[in-house]
Amino acid sequence: MATRLVQLAMDALDDSALGRFWAEVLGWGVESEGPGVTNLEPLGFVYPDPVAVCIDVVRVPEPKTVKGRVHIDLATTSAAHQAELVERLGVLGARPADVGQGDVPWTVMADPEGNEFCVLEPREIYRDTGPMAAVVVDCVDPRAMARFWGEAMDWTLHEVTDAQAVLRSAQGVGPYLEFIRTPGAKTAKNRLHFDLRPYPGEDQAAEVARLRALGAVDVELGQGDVPWTVLADPEGNEFCVLTPR
Repeated sequence: MATRLVQLAMDALDDSALGRFWAEVLGWGVESEGPGVTNLEPLGFVYPDPVAVCIDVVRVPEPKTVKGRVHIDLATTSAAHQAELVERLGVLGARPADVGQGDVPWTVMADPEGNEFCVLEPREIYRDTGPMAAVVVDCVDPRAMARFWGEAMDWTLHEVTDAQAVLRSAQGVGPYLEFIRTPGAKTAKNRLHFDLRPYPGEDQAAEVARLRALGAVDVELGQGDVPWTVLADPEGNEFCVLTPR
């Protein structure tokens, strides 16, 4: 059995406004499956496809209060492209952010609701990822995260050290998933979390049981009676297991 990362769920006070921002950033289309949820995916995209990890922006009543432990890295193709993108993001409503990064070649910014993200300098590894280079997760133990997520999904483990773990879809397309060793433990619910989906023909309940056996735990977020199951990985990062599709 296996599952895969199909989308990110992003909390927002105003899903429509934040959805429009990220659609402009990524050059993606915008749809809505109902009040309080704004869906983002590439134009012409046939869901699900590992070539992209889509975004569902979901309205919540709570504002952001702490630095996010999950963030998006944006890819660029040249120094000029990086500078142009940073300038365009400022026009769209992003602002510079200081998370203690010091003198680095990438630019740290925050979206209109304060969610941090990075505009990377050109890197060969991200030449074919599309606009989203990576989804980055702060963690205490990258090796432990590699063990859990390497078993949880069918994604391929590309690198694991004491400092970081790097995975990518088994098809070798789309963004990377990176776990970066960062001081400090998780203290609040993540405003950006993973949505996993089993493959067609798989059993959702069996997949949830398998993930629990790997070290995931059940999480109560007030989700009520929903068709998905909310779990957390060994460092407390929430994620949802959707129905097969």
